[in-house]
Amino acid sequence: MIQGIEWIIVAAIIVFLLLWGPSKLPKIARSLGEAKKEFQKAMKEAEEVKEEGKQFATEVKEAAVEPIKSVATTAAEEVRSAEDKLIEVAKALGIQTEGKTRDQIAKEILERTKK
Repeated sequence: MIQGIEWIIVAAIIVFLLLWGPSKLPKIARSLGEAKKEFQKAMKEAEEVKEEGKQFATEVKEAAVEPIKSVATTAAEEVRSAEDKLIEVAKALGIQTEGKTRDQIAKEILERTKK
């Protein structure tokens, strides 16, 4: 026996048939099928654009980070080189370097060179 919601569906189908007639049903069904197909196509394209956006963001991030890494590496090497030269000068002047900071070593070098 038909109850509640089924009556509403049956009534909607009857109204639908009365308004558009049985000859238009195939056209309407075809239109609905095409609309569904277009919707799925649009969803697929949206997913592709989303993935391309993620890939582009990754590429931009890598392109921006690499130069910074290069500069940081170069700067670190220059600092190490300067520290090595500072220690070499201190040893050449006979200054004990163990347990001292760079600033302390540099001050002692200045004091020795002033004399």
